[in-house]
Amino acid sequence: MSGALILDAVRTASGRGKPGGALSAFHPVDLAAEVLASLVTRTAAPAASIDDVLMGCVVQVGGQTSNLARNAALAAGLPESVPGATIDRQCGSSLQAATFAAQGIAAGDADLVIAGGVEMMSRNPIGRSTLGEDPFGEGIARRYPGGLVNQGISAELIAARWGLGRRQLDEYAAESHRRAAEAAAAGRFDRELVAVTPPGASLPAAADETVRPGTTADALAGLPPAFADAAAAARFPELGAWRITAGNASPLTDGASAVLLASAAGAAALGARPRARVVASAVVGSDPIEMLTGVIPATRKVLARAGLRIEDIDAYEVNEAFAPVPIAWLREVGGDPERLNPLGGAIALGHALGATGTRLIGTLLGHLEATGGRLGLIAVCEGQGMANAMIIERLDPS
Repeated sequence: MSGALILDAVRTASGRGKPGGALSAFHPVDLAAEVLASLVTRTAAPAASIDDVLMGCVVQVGGQTSNLARNAALAAGLPESVPGATIDRQCGSSLQAATFAAQGIAAGDADLVIAGGVEMMSRNPIGRSTLGEDPFGEGIARRYPGGLVNQGISAELIAARWGLGRRQLDEYAAESHRRAAEAAAAGRFDRELVAVTPPGASLPAAADETVRPGTTADALAGLPPAFADAAAAARFPELGAWRITAGNASPLTDGASAVLLASAAGAAALGARPRARVVASAVVGSDPIEMLTGVIPATRKVLARAGLRIEDIDAYEVNEAFAPVPIAWLREVGGDPERLNPLGGAIALGHALGATGTRLIGTLLGHLEATGGRLGLIAVCEGQGMANAMIIERLDPS
């Protein structure tokens, strides 16, 4: 085996990203430390042998500033010799962390790297990091007259371009909740979940708070549009009816996740049996107005890099930031709808921005192991028009 191996993957449950949510009492550093410590314990990795800790975080403000990855490593009790770096590739931040870790291992610069991410949206909702200032400047304003838009408008543009109606989006969202609830009831998330006890709580948070069993398209149909805006309607007359609601978009979420990657030598030194290997990765830029369609070229790029076709992939996790994203992806890339987000996606399981990429690695790997699948693909759309993709291969434990 060459390249980067995945030894294990863990995550917290998804908490509602608002005051009173299951994880909202945590400091972001301490929540991230929980998954780091759990990963080290589960793998029996010698903490002093960890070459780096790379963590994604999008809204780097308040408690999520000052190099959260380094702070989390210290809070987790890792030796002071273990460094850390925090990465912002928007919603793909932790998948980018895993990519950087895999690249460092493949280059021979590291043998053991933890990649992960955290986001506490109950404390730091998306947009707070601007603190009222323009994050784009005059150059972008000149290039894109009217300026960039929020992701909700981008999702509306995708729905309009692909002719996706409100009913179709709500049906997709309801199916995400059905799959996630069914998977949770069957214990399909048990291996990846780490129960964490919030400060002041007597019981651990051990189940995803964002999954709503029994959700139906009829119930979702009663929700109002979340991003209706007269200025956007005038700027983009193709939008027509507003379609995106709180029900067919991912909820504000608190959570953390992490994976331990190793070289063949690093795994052998641990006596560890790798669960998977990283086959290929890719990152692309895309239209920053439409913004969320980068998953399509990213998928094509990573498949070409791996010498594979979509038909070769046993399951695909395309982040459900908004329902139009995976639906448009499926129309353009092809594949089997049953293989797309088979255990539900972020609409049900939550989207803790900086933690999502490595959460998807663990969920996908668990699914491949449960079903005997071999190859899995992850694609995550990102702010300002980007996307990351990765293909992993499950390894036979024998």
